Amino acid sequence: MAIYDIVKFPNPILTTKAAPVTKITPNLLRVLDNMDETMRFANGVGLAGPQVNILKRIAVVDVDDGKGRLDLINPVIIDGKDMELGPDGCLSIPGLYGDTARYKWIRVRMWNREGQEVEFEETDFRARCIQHEIDHLDGILFTSKAVRLYREDGTPAGKRSRA
Repeated sequence: MAIYDIVKFPNPILTTKAAPVTKITPNLLRVLDNMDETMRFANGVGLAGPQVNILKRIAVVDVDDGKGRLDLINPVIIDGKDMELGPDGCLSIPGLYGDTARYKWIRVRMWNREGQEVEFEETDFRARCIQHEIDHLDGILFTSKAVRLYREDGTPAGKRSRA
């Protein structure tokens, strides 16, 4: 396996919509495995294709909740309920965090690794992460949805700490 370089903001690929996957290939599955290794190496919980310079609608998510890794191929949120405000961060925008509104419950349609269309429901933090990664596939960064941005030390973004 390989660890990819993570694309950092303001690289324009991060705000470019990714193209759909048209066929499941051994190479695509290898890319998903490499993305998972990259995500874990960076201590992340999700990683989308554009974040590793791949403009395809693919992402991996693993929030360490015992459900394991989820490979998202051509994912679409088809329903969502119970919007709530919560924390967001991104491997492509290190050191910056925000409070964003996302659904607490979602229904997703996507392809699995065998190329079959599947639907499933997710809740809570795992649902939040899936929404974040799908936003990446649509060229949307959490910073455009955040109601408040702050740095790792909790200070508001754009203001310097007095420490």
